[in-house]
Amino acid sequence: MATLFSKILSGEIPSHAIAGDENFYAFLDINPLAKGHTLVIPRQETDYIYDLDDEMLAGIHVFSKRVAKAIEKVVPCKRIGIAVLGLEVPHAHIHLIPINNIEDINFARPKLQLSDDELAEIASKIRQELKV
Repeated sequence: MATLFSKILSGEIPSHAIAGDENFYAFLDINPLAKGHTLVIPRQETDYIYDLDDEMLAGIHVFSKRVAKAIEKVVPCKRIGIAVLGLEVPHAHIHLIPINNIEDINFARPKLQLSDDELAEIASKIRQELKV
Protein backbone atom coordinates (compact mmCIF):
# COMPACT_ATOMS: atom_id res chain seq x y z
CA MET A 1 0.00 0.00 0.00
CA ALA A 2 1.39 3.38 -1.01
CA THR A 3 2.15 5.79 1.81
CA LEU A 4 1.48 9.52 1.81
CA PHE A 5 5.17 10.03 1.02
CA SER A 6 5.07 7.52 -1.85
CA LYS A 7 2.20 9.54 -3.30
CA ILE A 8 4.33 12.69 -2.97
CA LEU A 9 7.21 10.93 -4.75
CA SER A 10 4.94 9.85 -7.61
CA GLY A 11 3.54 13.37 -7.99
CA GLU A 12 0.05 12.24 -6.98
CA ILE A 13 0.24 14.70 -4.06
CA PRO A 14 2.06 18.01 -4.64
CA SER A 15 4.98 19.10 -2.49
CA HIS A 16 7.37 22.01 -2.12
CA ALA A 17 10.51 20.32 -3.38
CA ILE A 18 13.90 21.23 -1.97
CA ALA A 19 16.20 18.61 -3.48
CA GLY A 20 16.23 15.12 -4.85
CA ASP A 21 18.43 12.48 -6.38
CA GLU A 22 18.02 8.84 -7.35
CA ASN A 23 17.79 7.74 -3.69
CA PHE A 24 16.38 10.62 -1.62
CA TYR A 25 13.92 13.49 -1.76
CA ALA A 26 13.61 16.57 0.48
CA PHE A 27 10.51 18.76 0.70
CA LEU A 28 8.98 21.29 3.07
CA ASP A 29 6.71 20.02 5.83
CA ILE A 30 3.25 21.56 5.27
CA ASN A 31 2.65 21.55 9.04
CA PRO A 32 6.00 22.96 10.15
CA LEU A 33 7.34 23.68 13.60
CA ALA A 34 9.42 26.49 12.03
CA LYS A 35 9.86 28.13 8.66
CA GLY A 36 12.14 25.88 6.63
CA HIS A 37 11.09 22.65 8.43
CA THR A 38 12.01 20.03 5.85
CA LEU A 39 11.41 16.31 5.52
CA VAL A 40 14.01 14.03 3.92
CA ILE A 41 12.82 10.63 2.73
CA PRO A 42 14.31 7.69 0.88
CA ARG A 43 12.67 6.96 -2.47
CA GLN A 44 12.65 3.34 -1.36
CA GLU A 45 9.44 2.69 0.57
CA THR A 46 10.69 1.53 3.96
CA ASP A 47 8.67 2.00 7.15
CA TYR A 48 11.44 2.16 9.77
CA ILE A 49 14.64 4.13 9.24
CA TYR A 50 16.76 1.40 10.84
CA ASP A 51 15.45 -1.11 8.30
CA LEU A 52 17.38 0.79 5.61
CA ASP A 53 20.61 -0.94 4.66
CA ASP A 54 23.80 0.68 5.94
CA GLU A 55 24.58 2.42 2.63
CA MET A 56 21.10 3.99 2.43
CA LEU A 57 21.14 4.95 6.11
CA ALA A 58 24.50 6.69 5.72
CA GLY A 59 23.35 8.22 2.45
CA ILE A 60 20.21 9.79 3.89
CA HIS A 61 22.29 11.49 6.57
CA VAL A 62 24.83 12.84 4.07
CA PHE A 63 21.98 14.06 1.83
CA SER A 64 20.29 15.65 4.88
CA LYS A 65 23.50 17.46 5.82
CA ARG A 66 23.65 19.15 2.42
CA VAL A 67 20.01 20.24 2.72
CA ALA A 68 20.48 21.41 6.34
CA LYS A 69 23.42 23.62 5.35
CA ALA A 70 21.23 25.30 2.71
CA ILE A 71 18.35 25.81 5.18
CA GLU A 72 20.77 27.49 7.63
CA LYS A 73 21.66 30.07 4.98
CA VAL A 74 18.00 30.95 4.39
CA VAL A 75 16.33 30.69 7.80
CA PRO A 76 17.89 32.58 10.73
CA CYS A 77 18.59 30.00 13.45
CA LYS A 78 21.32 28.74 15.75
CA ARG A 79 21.19 25.21 14.35
CA ILE A 80 19.22 22.76 12.30
CA GLY A 81 17.72 20.24 14.69
CA ILE A 82 17.25 16.70 13.47
CA ALA A 83 14.49 14.35 14.56
CA VAL A 84 13.57 10.84 13.56
CA LEU A 85 10.24 9.83 15.03
CA GLY A 86 8.84 7.40 12.51
CA LEU A 87 5.34 7.16 13.91
CA GLU A 88 3.40 9.71 11.85
CA VAL A 89 3.85 8.18 8.38
CA PRO A 90 4.95 4.58 7.75
CA HIS A 91 7.80 5.72 5.50
CA ALA A 92 11.27 6.43 6.91
CA HIS A 93 11.97 10.15 7.18
CA ILE A 94 14.14 12.74 8.87
CA HIS A 95 12.88 16.11 10.10
CA LEU A 96 15.29 19.04 9.63
CA ILE A 97 14.05 21.90 11.80
CA PRO A 98 15.60 25.36 12.24
CA ILE A 99 15.97 25.88 16.01
CA ASN A 100 17.19 28.52 18.43
CA ASN A 101 16.46 26.59 21.63
CA ILE A 102 15.45 23.10 22.74
CA GLU A 103 11.74 23.95 22.88
CA ASP A 104 11.73 24.69 19.15
CA ILE A 105 11.84 20.97 18.36
CA ASN A 106 8.91 20.01 20.60
CA PHE A 107 6.36 18.30 18.36
CA ALA A 108 3.58 18.97 20.88
CA ARG A 109 3.84 22.69 20.05
CA PRO A 110 1.27 24.23 17.70
CA LYS A 111 2.38 24.07 14.07
CA LEU A 112 2.80 27.15 11.91
CA GLN A 113 0.10 27.98 9.40
CA LEU A 114 1.94 29.08 6.25
CA SER A 115 0.30 29.86 2.93
CA ASP A 116 1.18 27.94 -0.19
CA ASP A 117 2.92 31.09 -1.49
CA GLU A 118 5.03 31.37 1.70
CA LEU A 119 6.06 27.72 1.43
CA ALA A 120 6.90 28.15 -2.26
CA GLU A 121 9.07 31.19 -1.50
CA ILE A 122 10.97 29.39 1.28
CA ALA A 123 11.51 26.31 -0.92
CA SER A 124 12.79 28.48 -3.77
CA LYS A 125 15.31 30.24 -1.52
CA ILE A 126 16.63 26.95 -0.12
CA ARG A 127 16.92 25.46 -3.64
CA GLN A 128 18.93 28.52 -4.71
CA GLU A 129 21.40 27.90 -1.88
CA LEU A 130 21.81 24.28 -2.97
CA LYS A 131 22.89 25.39 -6.45
CA VAL A 132 25.74 27.55 -5.12
